[in-house]
Amino acid sequence: MNTQNNLFKLKTLVLAVGLSSTALVHAQSATEVEQLRKEVKELRSLIEQYATQSKQQGEEIKSYQAQVSASPIQATEKKPAKDKKGLAMSLGGAEVSFYGNVRADASYQAEGGAASRLYNQINTVPLEGTGERSDEFKSTLSATRLGMDFKTATSQGDVGGKVEVDFLGGPNFDNLRIRHAYLTYADWLIGQTWSNFAVPDYMPETVDALAYVGGSVKRTPQVRHTTKFTPKTNLVMALEDPKNASITQRLPALTARLNHQFANNFNVSARAMGHEKRVNNNEEMAWGVGLGAKYEVIPGTTLKADYYHVKGDSSFVSYSNSGVVAQAEGGLVQSEFDSVTVGLTQQFNEKLRGTVGYGYMTFDENQDYINALTNKTAANKDLWQAWANVFYSPTKPLSFGLEYVYGEREAFAAAPNGSKTGEDNRLNVVAIYNF
Repeated sequence: MNTQNNLFKLKTLVLAVGLSSTALVHAQSATEVEQLRKEVKELRSLIEQYATQSKQQGEEIKSYQAQVSASPIQATEKKPAKDKKGLAMSLGGAEVSFYGNVRADASYQAEGGAASRLYNQINTVPLEGTGERSDEFKSTLSATRLGMDFKTATSQGDVGGKVEVDFLGGPNFDNLRIRHAYLTYADWLIGQTWSNFAVPDYMPETVDALAYVGGSVKRTPQVRHTTKFTPKTNLVMALEDPKNASITQRLPALTARLNHQFANNFNVSARAMGHEKRVNNNEEMAWGVGLGAKYEVIPGTTLKADYYHVKGDSSFVSYSNSGVVAQAEGGLVQSEFDSVTVGLTQQFNEKLRGTVGYGYMTFDENQDYINALTNKTAANKDLWQAWANVFYSPTKPLSFGLEYVYGEREAFAAAPNGSKTGEDNRLNVVAIYNF
């Protein structure tokens, strides 16, 4: 660039000198010569000024090009939206996601419960020879489910919520009912969802919508707070209304659950519960503890186990005897039991999985409790069930399940024919479309 400028100046000077010489030869007077010299001087000044400006502009262009090369490109096009699964929309400032399933259940009952509904009734199956219902087909779509998740961003953090319903309400399990309805904010949850004490996380998978002995599908109204100690350890405290129709209460139940993940494949949960039980003017304190574990033995093979020991309560763990019974003189006596469920699930491939499971519940033979019972054949000394199932998903929205279950109950007292044992013997099938 400098070489070109110098050549330009040289040529310009040569031209100016030539013009000057010609002007000198033809000038008629000294005044004309002096005037010409001034014009040449002005021309030289203009040329030098132009050369300086050209150099500065060249340097600015180079600097700008370097900045553009070093800086990220600011795209004016819109970024492609992230793929969203399911049906989602905005409503009143909240993000709303809709989900659910259409579920058809059917059962062939070789021996089993007296109620017309097809789901688990192990604690009330008729004793042998006392009106068993055998060789019976049952079907329902009552477990069909609809749900909505909500989330609203605020200056104080996200506020979330859920509303989920199915049709397993009412005495005949065919009315609309609330499964979950709650809001979440920070570490708080207010509303109805799974009990903090009787969680379903550690139950082996079943086709039966109400699960089997040793597990629980209890949902309660509650106020819950979660304290996170580490990314792998948290403590959940809750006040719950167990909705036990057989008693009255002055205060809600207090529950606590400590969750810990030892490794990516091993989770445990320790729980505790305390609750005052009142019948008329008499009261007793119910309590319970629980311990659950989930362990992925090898990829695709998962072991689940759950244990409860409970005294004086029938609100939380399914299929238990009445927690308290009033004696003739007015005092209260409490039931006490231990229960366990264990199962192994194998994921054979992306479309096929299966589970084998076993559940057992045993009650203390407290003679005062037994004597206070109105119908001793309706209360159980032992319950157990064993099951095996397979689930097949030919495509993501569809799932088909087949399950066989066999179980027995042993009552505290024998029926008039001497029988103390009832039997549950069923084949269950299910078809589910998830959306």
